[in-house]
Amino acid sequence: MTELQALIFDVDGTLADTERDGHRVAFNKAFADAGLDWDWSIARYGELLRVTGGKERIRQYLSEDHPEVLNEPGIDARIRELHAAKTRHYVALLETGAIPLRPGVRRLLDEAEAEGLRLAIATTTTPENVTALLEATLGSEGPYRFEVISAGDIVPAKKPAPDIFTHALEAMNLPAEACLALEDSDNGVRSARGAGLEVVVTTNDYTREQVFDGALAVLDGFGEADQPATVLAGPALEGSVVDIATLRAWVSGAKG
Repeated sequence: MTELQALIFDVDGTLADTERDGHRVAFNKAFADAGLDWDWSIARYGELLRVTGGKERIRQYLSEDHPEVLNEPGIDARIRELHAAKTRHYVALLETGAIPLRPGVRRLLDEAEAEGLRLAIATTTTPENVTALLEATLGSEGPYRFEVISAGDIVPAKKPAPDIFTHALEAMNLPAEACLALEDSDNGVRSARGAGLEVVVTTNDYTREQVFDGALAVLDGFGEADQPATVLAGPALEGSVVDIATLRAWVSGAKG
């Protein structure tokens, strides 16, 4: 039986709660800078999260709320410009320290490294966003804790397509059965499962009511001693936190 050798993390919603008070706010600032009266409320942004990728999310919003804009000359370039402006606002927000890692993330990263597990990232967000988050929360060495960062447009098809996880596996030269994906969304689960990976889900406010068919376990977080994790679906948790021993046991159980 192949032993667990690597953890592959999603970013937004998994490593940190970045969506509601991070990306959404940055999008709205970019729209305002461009003189647009578009404003994504918390609820509206939650609806748009069914689409992965920032540029894709803008396009989806336009198709639903301003379809006439999609026919304007140069719309593709305009979407790219809006997304680039949004990224600048998001990075600036991260630099204020306003968005911390979710409880248990740093502990789990430390435990993984101490036990010799390799670390990777597979996300639809841009590499710049990933680097900014890791540096803001883990220091200047944060990005280097991950052997592979598969991010953004490095693959043509974004989640729920499996491409981004497949890219990470190929970059690490590891088979899917030697790795475990950590995700927060149904799109992420479908993406990881499509690449042959087992998946553990930690939900957030936007994803709590989603259906996670195929996940090994669904929890409300990884947990800390003073913030115990709760299993929402899957095997019982021994103790108050998700640790490497727990992940190894769950993966081993899935393999029979």
